Amino acid sequence: MPNTHACTDPHHHVHDAEAFVAAVEHACQERGLRLTPIRARVLQLIAEAGKPVKAYELLEWVRATKGVGADAPPTVYRALDFLMANGFVHKLESVNAFVACHHPNSAQHSVPFLICDRCHSAVELEDREVVAALDARAKALGFQPQAQTLEVHGLCARCATAA
Repeated sequence: MPNTHACTDPHHHVHDAEAFVAAVEHACQERGLRLTPIRARVLQLIAEAGKPVKAYELLEWVRATKGVGADAPPTVYRALDFLMANGFVHKLESVNAFVACHHPNSAQHSVPFLICDRCHSAVELEDREVVAALDARAKALGFQPQAQTLEVHGLCARCATAA
């Protein structure tokens, strides 16, 4: 049976950064977490980007807007650590960049990503069957998985048809 979660739609991404930050604020309240101004600003910048963002880009943007923590790069990195630890953003290891999680109200989870090598878009492909299959196969080999990062590189549909 095909997965019909919205994240499998290649056009699914964070359309409204303000609404996304508000959803994360709500999730933080429900979980008893503190979304500080610098955490909220970093989150908003990632959501507004609409594509994977590198940490140094975030640092430049925070400095350019003279936002909270603009003079202290460690505050941006701590904000990223908080956002990742609580499942609000994902880190794409292969490109060393960050993307907003498409569903900030859910528990932390593993998801495969489809990353376009031409336009640099990243689709969060929530497919529980893929995640479960990787986990089961690892356990069958006696491996105790602690985290999964599956990133598939190629060309998105738009770039593939333009090639």
